[in-house]
Amino acid sequence: MRVLIDGTPLLLKSAGVKNYIYHWASALIRKAPEQIEVFPFLGGRVSLQHEKSVVSSFGTAARLSLVQLLNLTGNWSKGLLRSRYDLFHVSQIFLNPPSGIHLTATIYDMSCWIVPETHTAANIAATKLYAERTLCRADCTIAISEQSRRDAIEILKLDPSRVTVVYPGVTDEFFNPSPEAIRSIRERFKLEKPYILYVGTIEPRKNVARLIKAYADLPDQVRGNVDLVVAGFLGWNYETEAAMLKNTPGVRYLGYVPESDMVGLTAGAEVMAYPSIYEGFGFPVAQAMASGVPVVTSRNSSLSEICGDTAVLVDCYDVSDISAGIAGLLDRPSDARVMAQRARERAALFTWERSAMASMRLFQQVVSAA
Repeated sequence: MRVLIDGTPLLLKSAGVKNYIYHWASALIRKAPEQIEVFPFLGGRVSLQHEKSVVSSFGTAARLSLVQLLNLTGNWSKGLLRSRYDLFHVSQIFLNPPSGIHLTATIYDMSCWIVPETHTAANIAATKLYAERTLCRADCTIAISEQSRRDAIEILKLDPSRVTVVYPGVTDEFFNPSPEAIRSIRERFKLEKPYILYVGTIEPRKNVARLIKAYADLPDQVRGNVDLVVAGFLGWNYETEAAMLKNTPGVRYLGYVPESDMVGLTAGAEVMAYPSIYEGFGFPVAQAMASGVPVVTSRNSSLSEICGDTAVLVDCYDVSDISAGIAGLLDRPSDARVMAQRARERAALFTWERSAMASMRLFQQVVSAA
């Protein structure tokens, strides 16, 4: 069996999807190096860089031009594909996925349908086109959580037997953070106080404005001893949040933090606060769990599924509930430590090795069913 993985998101500025594609494809290659290739011509060792392409500017332009040509013409040299590969796993970038070859694809989340107000019109249109042209015609789809699976089946009317949950993973480094990594991050960013951490793009769906309000509403004796550290891109419609990040005492905005620094930054936090409005999985939450950091997150979408009973779950629309959840963990450090230990044990469910094994089994089932 030969499988071609579409790695086009690796050529773009991206966070969650790029993180998923990079680590998932890397794990698949480690699992079955003779069976997996990454399109467009992304073999060899590349490093994960969220803020830019994983290859050179020239290489990126050439590859994206090829993708655009295929999108415009729909010409996939079908005979060549069929002669070399048994299955193609498609990304959202392709408007005209090939025919005549087994197709699979990933369902990340259904937020464009459920909370469309948290997306741009262009993103909604592109995602719905992806659903129509790829998800609805694929031989099988991978949902990254049970919540995403249920939502996709209900909204897109997919055949449940053709939607399989395969959880993403957390890299090994998060399970074994070193004291040196934590110390180095604290020194570099001058993080002198204990801190609550948020990681993610600054955009409406991530609910950063309510998080900042919740921090500002902490009791004075609590807030005075802990900062709120925010790390991530400025996405879209972020003007309100940008002003709050700048003007709220105790809030530190670090901007984008490279993947290589994320282990130390996460492990050094007192609490991970992630009150997102909707998530298909929630990498920062799973990474904090693996690092033994207690989590406050939303009880909606997949977040309660990922955390189980190992996090404080709050109403993402209720600032007072978010604030109380954070304060409760900071006020009861012994309870927080117990919760964090249970979360670390639960995080063992989410490894890239397990994800790769389950994906390979699914690919084999699709190919064998022909």
